[in-house]
Amino acid sequence: MARPFSQIGYRNKRISGKAATGLILLLIFLSHPLAAQDNNQVVPPLKWDLQACLDYAMKNNIQLNSLRLSKKTGEQDLLLSKAARLPNLTGSATQNIAGARNAELAYGVHPSGSYSLNSNVTLFNGGYLTNDIKQKQLTVQVLDLNVAQQINDITLLVTEAYLSILLAKENIVYVKDVVSTAEAQVLRAQQQFEVGSIARKDLAELQAQLANEKYLLVTAENSQRQNTLTLKQLLQLPTDTAFEIVAPDTLMGIGLLTPVQEAQKVALDTRPEVKSGELGVQVAALDLAKARAGYLPTLSAGGILSTSYQKDPDYTYFKQLDNNFYQQIGLTLSVPIFTRRVNKTNVEKSKIEIDQSRLALQNTKTNLSQIVEQAYINVVNAQGQYDAAVEQFKFVQESYRIATEQLNVGVANMVEYLQQKNLYIQALQAYIQAKYNAALNIRIYDFYRGVPVKL
Repeated sequence: MARPFSQIGYRNKRISGKAATGLILLLIFLSHPLAAQDNNQVVPPLKWDLQACLDYAMKNNIQLNSLRLSKKTGEQDLLLSKAARLPNLTGSATQNIAGARNAELAYGVHPSGSYSLNSNVTLFNGGYLTNDIKQKQLTVQVLDLNVAQQINDITLLVTEAYLSILLAKENIVYVKDVVSTAEAQVLRAQQQFEVGSIARKDLAELQAQLANEKYLLVTAENSQRQNTLTLKQLLQLPTDTAFEIVAPDTLMGIGLLTPVQEAQKVALDTRPEVKSGELGVQVAALDLAKARAGYLPTLSAGGILSTSYQKDPDYTYFKQLDNNFYQQIGLTLSVPIFTRRVNKTNVEKSKIEIDQSRLALQNTKTNLSQIVEQAYINVVNAQGQYDAAVEQFKFVQESYRIATEQLNVGVANMVEYLQQKNLYIQALQAYIQAKYNAALNIRIYDFYRGVPVKL
């Protein structure tokens, strides 16, 4: 049996209402993740290992992103330079209304108008446009190399801050262990003092030693907080962001070092600052070519299309536009004869700029060679310090263990024990420092050889 039309319409309204409600809920559901994505373009990783820190810094560091924007500006300048070869086209339209009296002293309104299109194109200008395009292309490459150089700088800064945090965290672990041992010794000494087994002086010395070790612990914790802040600033992380780096399983050992001459050659052949300096010389040379173009004539072509009308009872509006239609095409040759030394000055200044660019390139190469050599020296020194620190820590740790056992059985002199303990703490901190210093310096040296930084 067919249902009444009114019931069918009512059911369709209900379905439409449900569909609309579902659509609204769906849009609300989708809007939240989209809004979150807009507010946080790069979602912080859950695991902050060194690679995650480097990846996040490459996307968020302000100085790096500023250089990327500068590169985009250079790309726009290149497009503008290429477009200078094309003809331009401008249009103009003028509409006037004039009021005046005629011979019979009758006042009348007289409309008039004129319309035109103008175009001009440069045919020859001594190669200025061609050289300008080449120069802008090289400039874009230089800006791209500036980005690469900033990436290298950030990589080293992030790695240094990351390893500094690991150093502080490991130092905290060891110092906490020393503090726990000292607290147990003070508690035991307190009990011995109460029964008269040790003097008050011995107890006070242990208590003073405990206070000093707690101070060392606070210093290590402050160092970790400071280095964490430094790393968060490099990553452009908000201060309230939860941030805890993940320590690697092991630090890579130091193998056979590449000879410094080989490392210098690789750095000079691959580093972006050297390539940027070389391109800088080429950019200056193109400036000279552009300056010399000022001595040459410029040839351009132009054309005009125009028409006009004014109130005339004998001719209609469109008839006047047709009768007054005007076309012109021509060539213009401009020859510089006397420019009050403008061209000569531009040429001489461009030559000076070439010399400056060559000096800058030479200085960049010299500085880079010295930096690589210093990195090599740092690695050699760090390796020697690490080997010595390991040896020292091994023997001092054994001496401290023996002194602790002697103290526990009551046969150790308190002064000698505290001396051994201080030597142990110093050797421990020297060992940790030497280990991370060696790990950092070998990575810096390898990085100049083109080896990616990793743990």
